[in-house]
Amino acid sequence: MKMRMDSRVCRMAICVSVVFAAGLLVFCPTRAVAASKAAAGATAKQIPIQHVLIIFQENRSFDEYFGTYPGADGIPMRDGVPTVCVPDPISGKCVKPFRTNDDITCGGPHLAQASLASVANGKMNGFITEVEAEGNYGLYPMAWAKGYCQHPENPEEADQVMGYFNGSDIPNYWAYARHFVLQDHMFEATHTWSFPSHLWLVSAWSANCADADNPMSCASALMPRDRTVKHPTPFAWTEITWLLHKAHVSWVYYLDHGALQPRPRHRKATGKFRMPHMRTGKKGVPVIWNVLPGFTDVHQDKQLDNIEDLSQFFVAAKEGKLPSVAWFSPDGYDSDHAPAKVSVAQSYVTKIVNAAMKSPEWKSTAIFITWDDWGGFYDHVVPPRADSMGLGIRVPGLMISPYARRGYIDHQTLSPDSYLKFIEDVFLHGQRLDPKTDGRPDSRPFVRENDAVTGDLMKEFDFSQRPLKPLVLPVHPKTALVENAPMGAAKGEADSKK
Repeated sequence: MKMRMDSRVCRMAICVSVVFAAGLLVFCPTRAVAASKAAAGATAKQIPIQHVLIIFQENRSFDEYFGTYPGADGIPMRDGVPTVCVPDPISGKCVKPFRTNDDITCGGPHLAQASLASVANGKMNGFITEVEAEGNYGLYPMAWAKGYCQHPENPEEADQVMGYFNGSDIPNYWAYARHFVLQDHMFEATHTWSFPSHLWLVSAWSANCADADNPMSCASALMPRDRTVKHPTPFAWTEITWLLHKAHVSWVYYLDHGALQPRPRHRKATGKFRMPHMRTGKKGVPVIWNVLPGFTDVHQDKQLDNIEDLSQFFVAAKEGKLPSVAWFSPDGYDSDHAPAKVSVAQSYVTKIVNAAMKSPEWKSTAIFITWDDWGGFYDHVVPPRADSMGLGIRVPGLMISPYARRGYIDHQTLSPDSYLKFIEDVFLHGQRLDPKTDGRPDSRPFVRENDAVTGDLMKEFDFSQRPLKPLVLPVHPKTALVENAPMGAAKGEADSKK
């Protein structure tokens, strides 16, 4: 894949800069599509937003990060004590959510089966059971994290999925919530893991395609085939950059420390996922988080050069040359994906947000931050159903803009599909990824942006207010996080090995 290192050449007179960090999309009822398009056309002329930036982080639940945030739909409590608990089959205890300040945590399995088991028919009490039953955490392997998260049979380690942080641990995220908008009903677009979520972020679907050159040959899949050296473009269906390019709307997909290379062949669909390159300590975005090169339409319209190293974002921000739409995909170390350090991920996000705020284009920018899936961590809210593929378990969501309703908590149901609808309304006059109207028909069974389940991100803005000033925060803030040591085996197991 060629990485473009030059500045944007394609610009719109009106650009929209919204940073999306990990997932929220808005849907509207099918019967109101025509009205929605008309409203979108009017909206695009009226709003001062010119840049949309989307920051997509990894594997955290809402309750883990904002479960005690004042006014949010957080962990059910009475007098500061949680009133909910989750059974631990090994210890026989029912474990309540508990405060943790460990910088390194383990999370849990987070494939489709784990999502369904954790939700447990609406009981939301299968999180610990999944860790102990699967015997793993669905970890992102890291060379420096040896010894961590090795003993899921140890209840003390398995129970980490019930831990939650507060504002002293992640002060910058909470500061963004206080000064801008917190979304407390943001749900993963699909009830499965990271890779399909990244596909959904740009295309509102995940699928397997029988013919890489035929968009009509695709069928929905929660465990789709990823791209390899031998099969570099397995995603035949249409994604949003096809529409952006056709409308002459500039976009960039930024990669933290560049791109890691694909495998020689497809991994086996065993449910046991491995990324051995990370054991060597290499930095860069893994293939499953860098999905656009796998779409045939990106190659057809010759837009691969719009996939750039993150360093180019800082240049563009400083020079006032932000693209209309941008996505940010992290490498493993900066990702928040267990056992990545919470502190490191917060610093990475803060650096991006600071650069956008210092840019001459801050006054026309909107930033969205979200996380791609729940990572196995506890959340108490039952996900609403949009269709057979989603929605998934709740994740954190933030919106940052000079026109954000300061301190507003958005209780609407949202998902990363809401981001697509926002982009479509602002730049594309309400055109959806709809096989009947987008000019590149595929076989998707639904148009998520038209779903009646999710709300409208426009409600988070007040374009009549005096623009909010930038909130430039320390990249390395003082926190209550501690660099915790790895846990050992359970006592019974350790004794048996003597």
